[in-house]
Amino acid sequence: MTEPKQPAATRPGRGGPRRPRVRAVRRGVPVPLLVPGLLAMAFLLVPLLALLVRAPWRSLPSQLTSAEVWQALQLSLISATAATAVALVLGVPLAWLLARTEFPGRGLVRALVTLPLVLPPVVGGVALLLAFGRNGVIGKWLGAWFGITLPFTTAGVVIAEAFVAMPFLVISVEGTLRAADPRYEEAATTLGASRFTAFRRVTLPLIAPGIAAGAVLAWARALGEFGATITFAGNFPGRTQTMPLAVYLALQNDPEAAIALSLILLAVSIAVLAGLRDRWMTGA
Repeated sequence: MTEPKQPAATRPGRGGPRRPRVRAVRRGVPVPLLVPGLLAMAFLLVPLLALLVRAPWRSLPSQLTSAEVWQALQLSLISATAATAVALVLGVPLAWLLARTEFPGRGLVRALVTLPLVLPPVVGGVALLLAFGRNGVIGKWLGAWFGITLPFTTAGVVIAEAFVAMPFLVISVEGTLRAADPRYEEAATTLGASRFTAFRRVTLPLIAPGIAAGAVLAWARALGEFGATITFAGNFPGRTQTMPLAVYLALQNDPEAAIALSLILLAVSIAVLAGLRDRWMTGA
């Protein structure tokens, strides 16, 4: 009596049993999900489309070539880049401490570090004034010992932007560190490398995509910072007036100029999101 033949999908072969192919079943989108989803899409996209529709395209070149716009744009790019550099120098070691070390109150420290994400920017500016102002907790000693004054200066813009942007970098780098295998660092230390050498030669190359993504997010957040900057650094053209502050000022006197400045920030934001999606947030 012959044995029954096994189905082709379950017949053993050199590579083991083959799994049957499952065809994807396309189903319709439920109306209770479709309608709110479309409304949410419209709610988010209509204001941006209105900005494009109402843009003064004919006078846009003259608006963008004015000296005030270029001063604000130059200051925004320089201060955002400097704030990102500060966030990298201070934020990457902090992310490593939160991800790789155990110490009492680590959860509280993590909560405090991420607090600027949800703190109103104006409150952050007031806190910076109380800390680094001329009569602040630290600012009065900076002025007395080193003659350094931070409020209402370009350095104050960098401090304000770094304060609100650094948590984006810390969260991104800490998440990447937690996903990375710590055994590579342990192997390097067993071969005689110090902890810092293992971090520099092994860990940094592993988490480079996370650092890059966090740096871009921090730069974009610093570029769009408004509340803490105007509270701590003021709004002085050529010295502390960044692009968001210039948009706010132009909206009161010249709405077309405000729209032109807003288009620049919109273009930068789209470029940042496109870069993150293509390089670091997906494998495409």
